[in-house]
Amino acid sequence: MTTLAIIQARTSSSRLPAKVLLPIGDKPMILYQLERLQRCQRLDRLVLATSVDSSDDNLAAVVGAAGFKVFRGDLDDVLKRFRACAAQEKATTVVRLTGDCPLSDPALIDELVEEFQNRGWDYLSNCADAQQLSVPDGFDAEVFRADLLERAALEAQLPSEREHVTPWFRTENAGLRWGHFRHLPVRPYYRVTVDDPVDLEVVRAIVEALEPQDPTFGVDAVVDYLDQHPELASRN
Repeated sequence: MTTLAIIQARTSSSRLPAKVLLPIGDKPMILYQLERLQRCQRLDRLVLATSVDSSDDNLAAVVGAAGFKVFRGDLDDVLKRFRACAAQEKATTVVRLTGDCPLSDPALIDELVEEFQNRGWDYLSNCADAQQLSVPDGFDAEVFRADLLERAALEAQLPSEREHVTPWFRTENAGLRWGHFRHLPVRPYYRVTVDDPVDLEVVRAIVEALEPQDPTFGVDAVVDYLDQHPELASRN
């Protein structure tokens, strides 16, 4: 069995151009995230899945030069891109992550994968139900059976299902055993995903404050810091 983490990212962004290549600390944001993910104990491989469009050439080059595997696929049909990537890697389980979550916590991902494996889910996520979130926005992760991508690629028809990969998994037509996972203890809601310049400033401030003391800081350190600095947390 192979558990493959696929990190979905593109260079283009309407609100923050080239955001995944903008620096956090001394490295591009995407590399900051990938290096954190290397600490996951329940992942066998990491792959960046970007597009074949020329606008993503630099992203692919930067990530590849840093020693990470890169898969390039369909520009607009991200579901098709994931399907091809998982097939090439012969994955049995896929963890879907996005390149706008640079503070990804390996412990949370391992916890989610362990629950998925132990309880026989088809699809499990900590971000499927917005009313039941248990970690701040920016620690999102989804895990699912890789073979479901074959069926989804045939049956998912809505543009949103093709773009966001997993919405079809949660439909009645799919008929899957899926769930929303709540991490315990439940942490308060904060926003540490990166969509616009203010988001990036908040994340940079967190990293600058926490990394010198503990380069492996996780969700609890982030929450504690934002609890203590409400003026920063309120910015986004």
